[in-house]
Amino acid sequence: MSRIRIFDTTLRDGEQSPGVNLNKMEKLEIAKQLERLGVDVMEAGFPAASEGDFQAVKLIADTIKDVSVTALARTRVEDIDRAYEALKNTPHPRIHIFLATSPIHMTYKLKMTPEQVIQQSVDMVKYAKEKFEEVEWSAEDATRSEWPFLAQVIEQVIEAGATVVNLPDTVGYTTPDEYGNMFKYMKENVPNIDRVDLSCHCHNDLGMAAANTIAAIENGATQVEGTINGIGERAGNVALEEVAIALKIRSDRYSYETGLKLNEIKRSSDLVAKLTGMYVQANKAIVGRNAYAHESGIHQDGVLKNAETYEIITPELVGVSSNTLFMGKHSGRHAFKDKVKAFGVEMTDDEIKAAFKNFKTLTDHKREVTDDDIYTLIMEVKTDQSAMNKYTLETFQVNYGTQNITTATVALNTPEGETVQTAATGNGSVEALYRTISELIDYDQKLLDYQINSVGGGKDALAESHVQLAVEGETVNGRGTAQDVIEASANAYINAVNRYILKMQVEKEEVVNR
Repeated sequence: MSRIRIFDTTLRDGEQSPGVNLNKMEKLEIAKQLERLGVDVMEAGFPAASEGDFQAVKLIADTIKDVSVTALARTRVEDIDRAYEALKNTPHPRIHIFLATSPIHMTYKLKMTPEQVIQQSVDMVKYAKEKFEEVEWSAEDATRSEWPFLAQVIEQVIEAGATVVNLPDTVGYTTPDEYGNMFKYMKENVPNIDRVDLSCHCHNDLGMAAANTIAAIENGATQVEGTINGIGERAGNVALEEVAIALKIRSDRYSYETGLKLNEIKRSSDLVAKLTGMYVQANKAIVGRNAYAHESGIHQDGVLKNAETYEIITPELVGVSSNTLFMGKHSGRHAFKDKVKAFGVEMTDDEIKAAFKNFKTLTDHKREVTDDDIYTLIMEVKTDQSAMNKYTLETFQVNYGTQNITTATVALNTPEGETVQTAATGNGSVEALYRTISELIDYDQKLLDYQINSVGGGKDALAESHVQLAVEGETVNGRGTAQDVIEASANAYINAVNRYILKMQVEKEEVVNR
């Protein structure tokens, strides 16, 4: 079996999904889970983009030890220097630089001649090689580039010191036969191609990202770039879990394997979904909640007789548990700490104390607590990077009835330490609640998106809400949980406002530090 390296770009390309804005502690938790999953390389971000991105990449590089951490950079000296400053403390630093090679990009975006593109690529690979042992060069929009020119550039960047060459389908334009043939062409027409890893990076605009990726592997790609759950710009990137499981299940057809710990797939998927607010569709391959559900009577009968009749993937392979009950109101702190340890999550004593308190509150109302409930509570505490001064919910009440006008009364503690209260009406309980909260907050706000989901099943399931707000024109996400859907909705709204406050505090500190 040939080994395929997995390059995860959830924290860079994935975070470019519309509306996703992870703070550095959330990025760190995802990075730790990617390390547990066993990716070979994780792209932690784009340090030159902002001070916040720089600090997040640096934190990940300083923390992660068992995975090679890389960062994106344009073919500019200042970008490469910034990436080095963020990555220099990681044991295996590497850089990922890119420049477009398609006629449309060179003409209209770069306004550069093909000769200039070659020269700049070569010069910046040489410069990066002075700082990084591993240098990946990407031909942006490779699938709309002219192959002879692309082969010429690749040969020269390899001579300049590139160790990985990436041929991305940047706009999700290609088809499996085209993409596979491009890799075959480069293998046959670039004399020094055997000196580098060939990498593929597919977007899913036409729904062919996984098929295109497999085609690239069959034609010489030794590294796959993608994201957990397939998140990313527009229609997203290839979903790494789909590629890994396809290679595993069809090992009779594909003689390739990855180093991923497949039973960590579901946990990785859940964490990314929770922190990004991008829920996985029910019928998503590998990790959707319907992936192992059987509705048809014929299917159910077959599965009961022999699971292989309709299940080609066992739930246990990807870490899907039966979600059996394990803890309740009489469970103690020691048992709770053991469960945290079993999840592989590192928590301080204060964090365990806060999560255990939330757990005990939940057990007052919910008799049957599941692993998913506990994991959600843990992540709420682990990723809470609270603003120094923030809004907190003191009390709320919503009066709702089919024959009455819905009225909400809310009391908030303000960042200035005061308690403010008011009431407002709306066409429904959430609208009345959000109108009331909005009147108490001293920022311009506009609700862009609202979602409510249950954690697990049952009428007493923990509720999880995600909102997207425009606060003073800045788009921010908020997340909140509670057993009551209205309280979860309130928590998510206030969390979004507090994330805006934190963002402003960080940016103010950046200006002062400059």
